[in-house]
Amino acid sequence: MNNVVLENALPAKREENTRFIVQISCVATLGGFLFGFDSGVINGTVEGLKTAFQSNDTQIGFEVASVLLGCALGAFFAGREADRWGRRSVLIISSVLFLLSALGAGAASTATLFVAARILGGLAVGAASVIAPAYIAEVAPARYRGRLATVQQIAIISGLFCAFLSNFLLAKAAGASTDALWLNQAAWRWMFWMQVLPSSLFFVSLLFIPESPRYLVVRKRDSDAANVLSRLYGESEAKSKLIDIRSSLAQDRHRPRLSDLLDKASGKVRPIVWVGIGLATFQQLVGINVVFYYGAVLWQAVGFSENDALLINVISGALSIGACLVAVMLIDRIGRKPLLWVGSLGMAITLTLVAFAFANAGLDASGKLALSHNMGMLALIAANAYVIFFNMSWGPVMWVMLGEMFPNQIRGSGLAVAGAAQWTSNFAITVTFPILLAGIGLAGAYGLYAAAAVISLFFVQRYVHETRGKELEEMEG
Repeated sequence: MNNVVLENALPAKREENTRFIVQISCVATLGGFLFGFDSGVINGTVEGLKTAFQSNDTQIGFEVASVLLGCALGAFFAGREADRWGRRSVLIISSVLFLLSALGAGAASTATLFVAARILGGLAVGAASVIAPAYIAEVAPARYRGRLATVQQIAIISGLFCAFLSNFLLAKAAGASTDALWLNQAAWRWMFWMQVLPSSLFFVSLLFIPESPRYLVVRKRDSDAANVLSRLYGESEAKSKLIDIRSSLAQDRHRPRLSDLLDKASGKVRPIVWVGIGLATFQQLVGINVVFYYGAVLWQAVGFSENDALLINVISGALSIGACLVAVMLIDRIGRKPLLWVGSLGMAITLTLVAFAFANAGLDASGKLALSHNMGMLALIAANAYVIFFNMSWGPVMWVMLGEMFPNQIRGSGLAVAGAAQWTSNFAITVTFPILLAGIGLAGAYGLYAAAAVISLFFVQRYVHETRGKELEEMEG
């Protein structure tokens, strides 16, 4: 479908192999699908973890968030290793880690083994999250680079949706996530094992895509880069592209290193790096992964049954995909910055409404939170509107911008630092949510996320610069 849309909607250059560019970009986005599936699968397994490992709230918080420790390390080292071994090689390694993590998490007999398996998966998620959009940015033409890179977010949300749907169906088939299903194994274990299929597909598909031409030029493999560019753009355009890439690296063509992120004149961190860190951090401070990781727990906390809570997750996933399609249509037309600004405004309003609804929750006979019909509808509608605003703006646009905003020489290092900041923030938000839930309640937690959305409005207006339509060789840092 993506092939048809792009080829019909865009006037391709005479020799440009649009079909091939779209196909290899879609292979890279399988990493995004697994990123989403791995992030969403935990949502339906919390009760199973409590039962299997006798975990308390603090331990559950760590078990859920442990994957994010691996994500931060994976993002940091993937950016650096991608400069050493190549974008494609790092993605292949991540596909193997996805497979091992899925098998290990489902089979874990202790909390320690489970956390170890999830950290392995985190390494894979972190690597895929930064390298897949970078690979797409480095093979796609500027005029529709944003749309192709946004497909990465559609893949992430599709992965989340498939994880939510799989969790719902498996739990329904077994009766509950803690009940036995096939081979006398609990349904929550099968939720993890479902990831084996897309992990295997990702690994096999990666064997058939070429290395990034810009990486090859950085590594002084110009003849290999010329061959890849010819496959992408045709012979005549390949020569021009190769000259442009060489020119962007002409003044300083040493092997990339972390110290490149410092301004040589002042010795300070380059401003573009701080912008990347800010984008990565604010994407998490608005609390989106509380919805992804704890959605079932959240809705059960205000009176919904487990099956209803899992079904709400499925609906949220479907809405997210629709929102991402809106971003695909708009990102190369109106630009990255306007989408971020509108997203921040929308999230600030909807998060405030969610906090208001939770602030007006009462207690049922057993002492659990319960929403009135009106407040329940307000919370449900506002929470899903929040998910829509996120996924038409900060969800895809942050990854698009990180993949394209850094100059060629520092792209790997910039991604390493920004990606690590993103996943560290994700870890902090995720591990603190059960503590906030017990301390200041749902209303207080969502009030903090609303405040972060308000601050992000000013950050976008002041510090974020538009990258729409610019070639990667035009990026300045």
